[in-house]
Amino acid sequence: MNRTSWIVLLSGILFSLPLLGQNEDVDLTGVIDMHVHAGPDSRPRAMNDWEAVQMAEAAGLRGVLLKNHFTMTADRAALAAQLVPNLHVFGGIALNRAVGGINPEAVRQMAAFSGGRGKVVWLPTFDSQFFVTRAGTSDPFEPVMENGKPVDGLVDVFAIIAENDLVLAMGHSSPEEVLALIPVARAQGVESILITHVFGQDASREQIRQMAAAGAIMELDWLAAYSDPTVMDDYVEVIQLLGADSFIISSDFGQEGNPDHATGMRSFIAALRSREISQAQIDTMAKSNPAKLLGLD
Repeated sequence: MNRTSWIVLLSGILFSLPLLGQNEDVDLTGVIDMHVHAGPDSRPRAMNDWEAVQMAEAAGLRGVLLKNHFTMTADRAALAAQLVPNLHVFGGIALNRAVGGINPEAVRQMAAFSGGRGKVVWLPTFDSQFFVTRAGTSDPFEPVMENGKPVDGLVDVFAIIAENDLVLAMGHSSPEEVLALIPVARAQGVESILITHVFGQDASREQIRQMAAAGAIMELDWLAAYSDPTVMDDYVEVIQLLGADSFIISSDFGQEGNPDHATGMRSFIAALRSREISQAQIDTMAKSNPAKLLGLD
């Protein structure tokens, strides 16, 4: 383990210590985690899909959304769901290069898969132009806009999302791209728009306000706060500024070496409580808003 990994690990441990006693009081009934990583994967994962859903059900979660950056998870969700009668299990597809990038046919087939578990379409994540450019690498990327307009196929993707009542998640797009694409998606009939871990894309407070005004739901993920406790200051500020109606909370766990997803959600909720975020606000972000996005309520 390198120095950076040790720093991340230790910061997470230190941040969690004051919350250990509080976590035991967190009831996960009705909570939905919309950012669950598990194996098989090309990146190291702490558990596989079957283990993840069984642990989530045992912890009392209402539902989980399986996410993979490189392959569809609607089929995996349909299989995993057979193990857990008391847990809703969903999946989706991230439009990275491994599935052909901005590929309308991949989205169409995902929506048509038996079981009806495919619910979310993420724009490019690790292959997004913003992510690759910010990392300073020479890796190829999958743009979502060129010359100020959506790339070929993206409007078709939006139309398929609208036709099948799916959730459009903005992946690792830049805040500028997000704000430019929201009205385009709305024009195609997309109703549910989720801004993937909004602080992970360096959105400013004004951009976050604009996203909320456009009716988008923004994700706040525990992984970021687990790695850097100061992120909680940003989370609490925007929740109080814009209201819980504009946010969901998720674990974004599943990485090798990290706790399970239910533990992440308990820790997140306990951390929010310790910052005087009310139970009603937490319920909106952890229960009501995810349920609405996934068509459960």
